[in-house]
Amino acid sequence: MSILTVKNLSHGFGDRAIFNDVSFRLLKGEHIGLVGANGEGKSSFMNIITGKLEPDEGQIEWAKRVRVGYLDQHTTLDKGLSIRDVLKNAFKYLFDLESEMNIICDKMAQASPEELEQLLEDMGTIQDLLNNNGFYTIDAKVEEIARGLGLSDIGLDKDVNDLSGGQRTKVLLAKLLLEKPDILLLDEPTNYLDEQHIEWLKRYLQDYENAFILISHDIPFLNSVINLIYHMENQELNRYVGDYDNFVNIHEAKKQQLEAAYKRQQQEISELKDFVARNKARVSTRNMAMSRQKKLDKMELIELTKDKPKPQFNFSEARASGKLIFATKDLVIGYEEPLSKPLNIQMERGQKIALIGANGLGKTTLLRSILGEISPISGSVELGEYLHIGYFQQEIKEANYNTCIEEFWQDFTSYTQYEVRAALAKCGLTTKHIESKVLVLSGGEQAKVRLCKLINKETNLLILDEPTNHLDVEAKDELKRALKAYKGSILLICHEPEFYQDVVTDVWNCENWTTKLA
Repeated sequence: MSILTVKNLSHGFGDRAIFNDVSFRLLKGEHIGLVGANGEGKSSFMNIITGKLEPDEGQIEWAKRVRVGYLDQHTTLDKGLSIRDVLKNAFKYLFDLESEMNIICDKMAQASPEELEQLLEDMGTIQDLLNNNGFYTIDAKVEEIARGLGLSDIGLDKDVNDLSGGQRTKVLLAKLLLEKPDILLLDEPTNYLDEQHIEWLKRYLQDYENAFILISHDIPFLNSVINLIYHMENQELNRYVGDYDNFVNIHEAKKQQLEAAYKRQQQEISELKDFVARNKARVSTRNMAMSRQKKLDKMELIELTKDKPKPQFNFSEARASGKLIFATKDLVIGYEEPLSKPLNIQMERGQKIALIGANGLGKTTLLRSILGEISPISGSVELGEYLHIGYFQQEIKEANYNTCIEEFWQDFTSYTQYEVRAALAKCGLTTKHIESKVLVLSGGEQAKVRLCKLINKETNLLILDEPTNHLDVEAKDELKRALKAYKGSILLICHEPEFYQDVVTDVWNCENWTTKLA
């Protein structure tokens, strides 16, 4: 049974086409991975099928009474609500039924015998619905999902207004899973999850009986939960049965077949043109030349897809720093309340350190305390000498109305426009991206603009907060290569072991320092 049918979808932004005559069907129980390079339109596709974006052409048809759940990281959460309130709101339709049943009970005292019979029937129907949908085990369900995604560690009575971006996303994801919709639409759900909770979500999705569409650049995670791949490239959407690794093999084989066919056709065209040129003037061979010209005119030309620019991240390195990078003395980090025990840690030149541990333990707070952006609750940080620091922030909250060129120029005023364009192009951005406002770019393209500024600044210490979020597979691989080649020191927050394990010399687990866990 088809849950969703997309017919002849075309869409673009300005003169930049994203989809051209795309069709798609989602069947009950399918677990789909939606993949493609940054900027190919994956998030736009989600926005179109959920009605947030109106396509230029085409039809979107949902089956009747289908409940759709979309993990939208821009959803607002009302101040004053606790995490528990938001999660229980997933069962609003059941609480509404309970209110209806209470109203029926109140009416019974005054009802005539005929009315009483109808009220009892209505009440029985509602009671069955409440029983069948697990109304009396809601608290247990909330606790189970909250535990699985690490919300219990934060505290279910905490006001949602006090949460970090990552914690907020966890709350939205937990609410969505509790709603158990007929189809889940998940746009990079692992971006703000740590390893332990990614593992929990993996098991949850493997057992999920309903359909879902998942956008993710975390390939091990994707491979473990999906059975179909839809690949977005060059305004097309193509279906592949199996996991991501199987898709890569088939896609590569098709590409090679097309290139071989293209070469054969180009050879044939060259020979036909040569024959026509040599023989069209001679009376004896003119007819043969005309016949070959007709063949040329009717030939359906094979076109190769243009290769997207591959990103190159080569970090500019400053002179070597002093031996000490930083040392803390009884450092307690936090805002109103402590997030850590007193820390006495130090980092030396040449170390590449991954900070790991569950969200909300204070990893970003520690980075910002070391940088001096926020004051510690107590204790101190001593920074070493001759540090040239490059900082990649996890979240940039404010909307950026600069074009990519203006954004880069702000920090590199001595560059010519040609040099600015060349620097951005090296990071895998096309001319159209470079001339666009940062605001309209995808998350991955915005990350590439920020990385471009970082690699062109001379540094000997990189402080990176989740730099792989939103990056496509190719960009992630290139960033990994560049960080391995970097001769300076690195302090990195990352939740993907397959990314950081080959890069770092040390792993610091923040769960050993936190006040948040028993």
